[in-house]
Amino acid sequence: MYKISLLAIAVAVALGACSSDSPSTAVNSGIAEGTTVQFALLETTDIHSNVLSYNYYSLAADTSLGLERTSTLIQAARKENPNNVLLDDGDTIQGTLLGDYQAVAAPIGCSSTLAVHKAMNALGYDGGGLGNHEFNYGLGFLSQVTNTDLGVAGVQKPAGNCGAPSFPLVLTNVNGVDSKKPIFQPYALIPKVFAANLPDGTPTTVRLNVGIMSFVPPQILDWDQKNLAGKVYVNGVQESAKQYVPELRSKGADVVVALSHGGLDASPYSPKMENASLHLADKSVGIDALMIGHSHLIFPKGKEAGAAALDASFTALPASANVDAINGFVNGVPTVMAQSWGRRLGIIKMTMKYVGGKWQTVPDKTSVESRGFKYTDGKTIVDGDPAIANLVANEHNATIAYAKQPLGAKTDFQMSAYFSLVGDVSAIQLVNQAQIDYVKNFIAKSADATLQSYKSIPVISCSAPFKAGRNGPTDFTDVAPGASPAAPVDLQIRNPGDLYLYSNNNLQAVKIKGSDLKAWLETAAKQFGQIDPSKSSEQDLVPSYGTIYNYDVFYAEGNALQYQIDVTKPAGSRIVGLTYAGKAVADGDDFIVATNDYRAGGGGNFPGIDGSKTIIKSPDANQAVVSDYLIKLGKQTGKVSLAANGNGRSWSFVKTKTAGPVVLRSAPGQLAVAKAAGLALVTGEGSLDASGYARYAIDLSK
Repeated sequence: MYKISLLAIAVAVALGACSSDSPSTAVNSGIAEGTTVQFALLETTDIHSNVLSYNYYSLAADTSLGLERTSTLIQAARKENPNNVLLDDGDTIQGTLLGDYQAVAAPIGCSSTLAVHKAMNALGYDGGGLGNHEFNYGLGFLSQVTNTDLGVAGVQKPAGNCGAPSFPLVLTNVNGVDSKKPIFQPYALIPKVFAANLPDGTPTTVRLNVGIMSFVPPQILDWDQKNLAGKVYVNGVQESAKQYVPELRSKGADVVVALSHGGLDASPYSPKMENASLHLADKSVGIDALMIGHSHLIFPKGKEAGAAALDASFTALPASANVDAINGFVNGVPTVMAQSWGRRLGIIKMTMKYVGGKWQTVPDKTSVESRGFKYTDGKTIVDGDPAIANLVANEHNATIAYAKQPLGAKTDFQMSAYFSLVGDVSAIQLVNQAQIDYVKNFIAKSADATLQSYKSIPVISCSAPFKAGRNGPTDFTDVAPGASPAAPVDLQIRNPGDLYLYSNNNLQAVKIKGSDLKAWLETAAKQFGQIDPSKSSEQDLVPSYGTIYNYDVFYAEGNALQYQIDVTKPAGSRIVGLTYAGKAVADGDDFIVATNDYRAGGGGNFPGIDGSKTIIKSPDANQAVVSDYLIKLGKQTGKVSLAANGNGRSWSFVKTKTAGPVVLRSAPGQLAVAKAAGLALVTGEGSLDASGYARYAIDLSK
């Protein structure tokens, strides 16, 4: 195991970095033609405030994640590659109860530094970009914790220097509405002094200027409308890159790295694309390396023994996209995605040669790796770096104390998402009930004549199983395991966040037609693979968990809404038997749907749900609505119960016999949960796959 101290990291950083931005004539004067330099670009992405290997929702250690273990990967990679640059691709400050505690429950002051930034500073990052979730807590908070004057009217950074990253943060495609200028520096030039070799092999040193840029999806304007409307605008990634790459080159950038917080979408380019990273690799853009994120996936395929198969979204890319997902190249540009939550380290090993007065990449001496915790032998998880735990011990302990505070309600059943993709609603129904209750009360109390006219329209709700395996086999909602009518469990502050992950989402409601409802359900049902009943080989019911947050489950009071999903049909024609109150839903029927601002504003690209049908924009967060509803039930009945709040299943699969096995990947050791929930279609637990998910046998005829 690697156990190198943070002091060793500091020494390595000092040896690799140049402290001045001015040209180093002593290093670079008279570089010999044919001189070569080898270096590694290291990437983390989507850390989401997972500093330690710990799950604050279950109050338990989780060795599958955490920057404390990424630290060990970083130290090993630096030992292998003394010439290195460590970069982060955003979605850093939000995502765990630790992040919410420091931003919302007990907001840190200007003199303090976020726990995740403390760890990153200690690790000696060279630079970083932003992700969409950096905007979740508002521009004021973002300005403070990055110590950046954003130049946005009404957003005031506290006086003096606030605790912040000690490395440059860049953001290339977001400008202020009033200033028309980037709210962060659009790029940074990182000067490095690297060991190199003259053409005859003689060692030398050279200065290499590494230019970095960063891009976020334009959908931040929808997802965080309450924080960003009228304050910023977002340019397309290609347009922004083409504006600034020449400027970076003119200022001496020898290598240009794009930090793109978006996945790989092979659709024709549009400035409005959410996952436009593939188009940054276009030859016309002129970057040398691409580090991507947002999708929480592994790219390229892991190199460790027994590595997981490529995600289905990558294998489905057309050949014309020119994506090499095995070796890590997009249109010839070395590309890496280091999964999420600190679980991997992206490594692009590059060789550059000095030719004709400039540095040029040597493609056949470039390699890409997305390195995980088991990289040494495919079995052994690397140790965590104890220095990271010591660094954030106070913040960690304060978050645990906060998480354990009583909520004021009990539950007589376990609420889990292990089998939410085959009909279990124990972790979803309460969310939907809370949202319906809120919207009905909002309309009843409103003085708005238009809202009052909607009183007779049925209010239904949808919510997704946000924690249902997207980030690995430990990423599942599991509230109050072991709870029963004989032994109810007290709920705590941490539990609403387990049921509804995104504390930044605000409740909204949309008024739709029956035709919209069917299209909505069809889009949600795309999460399932198409099952061929005649196929004798194994078929995965849910091939990719990358967008599991788009699997909306609908509910109406009294379980009045019912529908079935036929997974043997192609996506777009799977919903059958859609009824409300026992009658078939007609295209012209009216419904009010309680949802969140992400979905109501167009998040997920659900047909017709684009913000134009929104009738309620609540100031209250969905997570807070769930918390308040649980407290309300606690006061009214003393507890929440399975009969009233956890077994109202609105959907099922159309029964189908299959010639071969169908499996659902979920957390191992949970078959008893399926049996207790009465899920007859879950017939057994099989072996683990390479990612650690158990393969549960699914009999679609039951």
